[in-house]
Amino acid sequence: MRAVIRILALCCACLLPVAALSATDRVALVLGMGAYETIERLDNTRNDARAIAETLKGIGFDVTLSLDATGDELRQLLDDFSFRSEVADLALIYFAGHGVEVQGENFLIPVDASIASNRDIQRQSISLKQMLASVERARKMRIVILDSCRDNPLGDVIDLSRPIEAGAQSTDPTRGGGGGLAAAKPERGTLVAFAAKDGQVALDGVGENSPYARALIDKMVQPGLEISLMFRQVRDKVLDETNNLQEPHTYGSLTGVPFYLAGAAEGEQDISGASQSAWASLRPDQEEQLLALADLGDTRSMLGLAYMRLNPNEGRFDPVQAVAFLEKAAAAGSPEAQFELAKIYERGTGVPVDEARALDLYQAAADQDFADAINDLGFLHYQGGLGLPADPQKALALFERAADLRHPQALFNFAALIDDGLIETKGPGDAADYLYSALRSGSRDVLDLLAKRPKMFSPQTRRALQARLKEFEFYAGAIDGEFGPGTQKAIRLAYGLKE
Repeated sequence: MRAVIRILALCCACLLPVAALSATDRVALVLGMGAYETIERLDNTRNDARAIAETLKGIGFDVTLSLDATGDELRQLLDDFSFRSEVADLALIYFAGHGVEVQGENFLIPVDASIASNRDIQRQSISLKQMLASVERARKMRIVILDSCRDNPLGDVIDLSRPIEAGAQSTDPTRGGGGGLAAAKPERGTLVAFAAKDGQVALDGVGENSPYARALIDKMVQPGLEISLMFRQVRDKVLDETNNLQEPHTYGSLTGVPFYLAGAAEGEQDISGASQSAWASLRPDQEEQLLALADLGDTRSMLGLAYMRLNPNEGRFDPVQAVAFLEKAAAAGSPEAQFELAKIYERGTGVPVDEARALDLYQAAADQDFADAINDLGFLHYQGGLGLPADPQKALALFERAADLRHPQALFNFAALIDDGLIETKGPGDAADYLYSALRSGSRDVLDLLAKRPKMFSPQTRRALQARLKEFEFYAGAIDGEFGPGTQKAIRLAYGLKE
């Protein structure tokens, strides 16, 4: 029973502002590769990287710029950025340089790579998967921009489509190095932007910057431009400038929370990364663009339009139309739409209450690893709801699954369940790991509770959390389970706050 009380207490916690503290909410790693040692050099990549870095700094990003990094340097940069991005709302990587596809996987080439075979590419380059891993734990949004595959860096000597074992040169390659990159399939909440659509080659440009970099620099700084619309306008600008020779493309699906790289337009409130209801602040001209994208099948646009119409404090309030947008997005496979629609059918907002339909939608979203749905199913199974019998064991498995997907609330809940001895296979060290992850994920609930009620956890778990904080150099005091000023400061630092 104590665990249930703690779980419900977290759901209802009143979060107090943390005075005199601030966190870096936007971080960027900008990479420009031009001085290649063994393959064709590039002229504009370093110019582009410098210009993009300055642009991002100008709109509030904490930017790390690296030019002509070797393979070892690039791997270290990604490791460091991965740690920093855990406490950022948005993590962005921009790469300008050579990139190739090998057997369906994309590789970005450092300047010291010496390549004579497919195996060389895979051993010496950085994969797109590695870049995605370095941003995957950012709290709200993750973006990787590849302004690469500008020219064929390998000539026509390597057949990138042949098996690794061949590792040989080919006089008649089917794809060479100039066939473009492979389509990306990032995780939910992550956007991958290519300077040229998969299979196409991007242009290096005849001026100081590539067409794609120029378009990004122009559009990134426009206040009040929602990010999905921004990339759409970048695409249109590059198509126009290159006479349709180069078509940028984005892959992946961002969350249904609006985001503005350059903040709000003059006279408007900045709602970047705010709740879904913030879509109601979108200007009419951008709503028209969302409608056009929704007609093309873009499910995030459908979500935004639905959220606008679910806001009762806004003139566009129309639950019936909101349901229609969500139904269309859910049918197209959007787990966020399925989850939102489940809540609507559970409550009966704009539709008759339909518990069976709600449960089916929760399950459909959970089947796609949508952590919110998994966590809610955990509560439904724990307490019994929507016609389900109470099944604590199934609930515990769902809480663990949601926690392992880094759902902030589930991370805390599962730590509490472990601390209460309800998870036989886990102990205080595991509870501390989940608490630490909840802090890093940006859970203000956990920050508030550990500051005000640390003794809700056992001394063993508190000591294990101190050890975890010491491991990452946030804490240098005694491992005594007492959360005095030193431990409290370490907790704030782990969360990402600075004095």
